[in-house]
Amino acid sequence: MLPVIVVHGGAGHIPKERAQLSCAGVREAARGGYGILRAGGSAMDAVVEAVTMLENNPAYNAGRGSVLNVKGEVEMDAIVMDGRTLDSGAVSAVRRVANPVQLARLVMEKTKHLCLTAEGASQFARAMGIPEVPEESLITDYARMRWKKNLAPDANPVECQMGKMGTVGAVAVDTEGNIACATSTGGMINKMEGRVGDTPCIGCGGYADNKVGAVSPTGHGEAIMKVTLSRLILFHMEQGRSAEEASDLGLAYMKERVQGLGGVVTVDPKGAWAARFSSLQMAWAAVQDEQLHYGLYAGEHFTESTQEQS
Repeated sequence: MLPVIVVHGGAGHIPKERAQLSCAGVREAARGGYGILRAGGSAMDAVVEAVTMLENNPAYNAGRGSVLNVKGEVEMDAIVMDGRTLDSGAVSAVRRVANPVQLARLVMEKTKHLCLTAEGASQFARAMGIPEVPEESLITDYARMRWKKNLAPDANPVECQMGKMGTVGAVAVDTEGNIACATSTGGMINKMEGRVGDTPCIGCGGYADNKVGAVSPTGHGEAIMKVTLSRLILFHMEQGRSAEEASDLGLAYMKERVQGLGGVVTVDPKGAWAARFSSLQMAWAAVQDEQLHYGLYAGEHFTESTQEQS
């Protein structure tokens, strides 16, 4: 059963022309993370690698490809958490960094803090020798087009958000039984400057605990925060629910209580995993026992050998 990694590329509704890109990217990221686990690497190494690959892929709302705030600028959030020690690191509203998830890991490993924000996060990145990238390198034509469209007075950014594959994330258990999660996002389209969503908030945008499991969510950030979705799902697992049952319960509660849609990837210490969502679609992929699993629509579950190329 071990090791295992599960990856998501955001919940919502993906335009047909982008669906294939999105599905291919999560499969590639799951393979990349699993390669590290197979070689004896840690769950933390694996989730950071998978999320880095998705940040570098312009098909997602993270790193390059992030949505723009109301001023047409990129502000990104990310979190990592180590289930062995409950150590965590996060960054919020960070600018001009290619891979916020790697900066979040440095916050965990090199500071006594859990989260650094905005200019403070940028100063820390410079101190750590992380190169600053031009903002233009993170902005895609697609993101700029959607920003302009949502400046219209009658636009609905929350609804429109669902047209862009969102937040990316991963959960993993390594051969030692250690668990980790990582999540990264560009946030919400045309958000106010300085808006921070669920992603960098521990228990909301991710949680990992060797005793229970790990969750990485995606969806409407404010809704996820209101129900502390990641920790809520792990609470259900502590009560004896399976990863799949707990995920469904958490998502159902978020929909019923705050009318929020989203999705999660979840794993337990034995390697049982789930990829569940209440939105129309969520691109996800998992690798376990040399088998690649993936899907996009509810009820969809394809498998192929990791040796096959997709």
